[in-house]
Amino acid sequence: MIFENYIGIDWSGDKNNFQKGISVSLCKNGMGAPKIIKPIEKYWSRSTLVNWLNKILVKEKSLVGFDFAFSYPFYDFFSYFPGVKDSPINAKILWSMIDKINQEKVNLYGGEIWKKKPYLNFYNAPNSRGNLYTSRRRLTEVYSKNKIHSPSPTFNCVGPGAVGTGSLAGMRILNLFEKRVNIWPFDNCEMSNKSVFVEIFPTYYFRLSSVKPVKNYGYTIENINKSLCFFNSKELDKNKEIGGPDQDDADAIISSAALRYFSSRKNIWNVPDFSKKEGWIFGV
Repeated sequence: MIFENYIGIDWSGDKNNFQKGISVSLCKNGMGAPKIIKPIEKYWSRSTLVNWLNKILVKEKSLVGFDFAFSYPFYDFFSYFPGVKDSPINAKILWSMIDKINQEKVNLYGGEIWKKKPYLNFYNAPNSRGNLYTSRRRLTEVYSKNKIHSPSPTFNCVGPGAVGTGSLAGMRILNLFEKRVNIWPFDNCEMSNKSVFVEIFPTYYFRLSSVKPVKNYGYTIENINKSLCFFNSKELDKNKEIGGPDQDDADAIISSAALRYFSSRKNIWNVPDFSKKEGWIFGV
C-alpha cells in the first residue's frame, strides 16, 4: 500500500505532563531521508501529539507506527485476563475497557488499572507485583524472538525496557482513533482511503539491518545511516543531532524508513488470523 506520509513514533507511557521520550519522525514517498518533527513546546505530550495527528490525518493518508503493544497475549490461556468473568473478548473491547478505567486520568495516562481489581493481579506495576503476573508472550513476540529479537512482556510495567505502561496509554489512543483510522491487523486495510495505525518495534528494524547500538553511546549517525540504506532511504546529514533520553530520535527515524520500505510489500500485510486478537508487529 502507498501512503503520503510514513510516521514513526517512539512512544512513552509516563505519568508526567510532558513526555521527554516521545519522538516523531516523518518521511514521504520515494527515498528522502526521514525528518524529526519537533513539538510546539520543548517536549511532546500525548495530548499535543493527538492534536498534531488530527491535523495530519485530515489532510493526508498516512501510515503511522507506534512503539507499544496493541494488545495482550490471548492464545496462551485463551483469555487476556484468565479467570476474570468479564475479560474482554477482542482487542477493541480491551481498548475501550482500559480507556474507561482511566477516564479520569488526563493526557491519556493508563496506570489507573494497577489499582483496579481483579486486573491489578496481572501486572508487574511500579508499586506492586500482581500475584498472577507471569512473563506471557504474544505470538508475534515469540516469532520476533525466534527470528531476531523480542520486546519485553506486555504486562511488565517496570524497568527501562518495559512496554507495559506505554501500551496502556497507547491502547487509549487506539480507542480514541479507532473509528477514524484503520488499525492493523484488526481492521481490513485493503481498498480503504483511511490512514492506518500499526505497531512497530525499532530495535527489530535495527537488528534486521545488522545494526546494534554502540556500548555506552547508543546509535551513531554512521550506523543509523547504514540501517537507512538497508531500508532504501537516503542518509541523514553527518552533523545531525540525535536526541531523546534513550536516543528516541534514532528509533523514530528508523521506524519511519522501515514503514515506507515494508508498506509496498504485500506479504508484510498478510499475517496469521490469530493476530486479530493479539496484534502483530509490522515487518515481523
